[in-house]
Amino acid sequence: MGPDVEEAATVHLPRPARRSVLLLTGALLLTACGSGSGSSDGPATRGARAVAFDNCGRRVTVGAPPKRAVSLNQGTTEIMLSLGLADRMAGTATWTDPVLKGLEKADAKVPRLADDQPSFERVLAAEPDFVAASFASTLSAGGVAPREKFEELGVPTYLSPADCEGKDNSGDGDGSRTRPLAMDTVYREVEELARVFGVEDRGEELVARLKSRVAKAASGVRAEDTTVLYWFANQESPYMAGCCGAPGVITNALGAKNVLDDSRQEWPQVSWETVADRDPDVLVVGDLTRRSQTAESAAKKIAFLESHPATRNMRAVKGKSYVLLSGQAMNPTIRTVEGVEKVAAALRAHGLAG
Repeated sequence: MGPDVEEAATVHLPRPARRSVLLLTGALLLTACGSGSGSSDGPATRGARAVAFDNCGRRVTVGAPPKRAVSLNQGTTEIMLSLGLADRMAGTATWTDPVLKGLEKADAKVPRLADDQPSFERVLAAEPDFVAASFASTLSAGGVAPREKFEELGVPTYLSPADCEGKDNSGDGDGSRTRPLAMDTVYREVEELARVFGVEDRGEELVARLKSRVAKAASGVRAEDTTVLYWFANQESPYMAGCCGAPGVITNALGAKNVLDDSRQEWPQVSWETVADRDPDVLVVGDLTRRSQTAESAAKKIAFLESHPATRNMRAVKGKSYVLLSGQAMNPTIRTVEGVEKVAAALRAHGLAG
């Protein structure tokens, strides 16, 4: 779920950015010619000077480890910061939450281009040599700009595979899943970005830590008889999680059941009467700091639930069976691991973990 977006603008490339892009274009042409056919094997392989891989239906070639990367969504930003790449980042944008704990100092070193979605011109002014985003909508005509716009200027782009593989983004809203998301797709994103920057060992270490945390959180949890519902944002027509995105990863890891698992939409908007009728044991509520929707914070969500006639008598509301999660933990990111940990802890605390 992203915040409201700005229209992408047609821009004239600033002189410094034009100079760096021309140099980068030449470098990419040279490395692409010299890399040969060997770069086509596997999802991401390193040639003599280049990294080339398939990404969401596009062939991406990065001629050298980026020195001025721009991350357009918090998910890709936190992966880069976790890989120790702050000194190679020229900007970040589109935040729903405070940065992941432990990354505050690294984040402070990187310019924030915008709290929400920046304009194409603002991104180009940072003179990027690599651009990454978590959502297809960010790298589209209705977002910052289509990938082609960057690639025409010689700037390689990367889109999180979790938002394109096994997912249909062609309709309105946040798309729908043609197959359930698996954390392995997020782990691969970590590994691919690590390869792009030439820090493969760091990527392997980060993935190992994340896998260990999931295994530890889920150990001993048997929640087959527990039902949950995930509310991301908006109180008028709430966005609730369907079966198969990041909340599905959390639910499946713990053996619980999402009461909206009959929807393959990423974040279907449902009525409060439907919510009350499904009457879950636990309500997982997004605790966001952005301000693009109503009821962004957990406090506002809970106040609404406890006062609305359709929801105040629900089991989870009467029993205050709430779990507070960051927006990033409810999106397909490395913080989905945090979601597994917090929901598991809450199920244990409420005696619902078996």
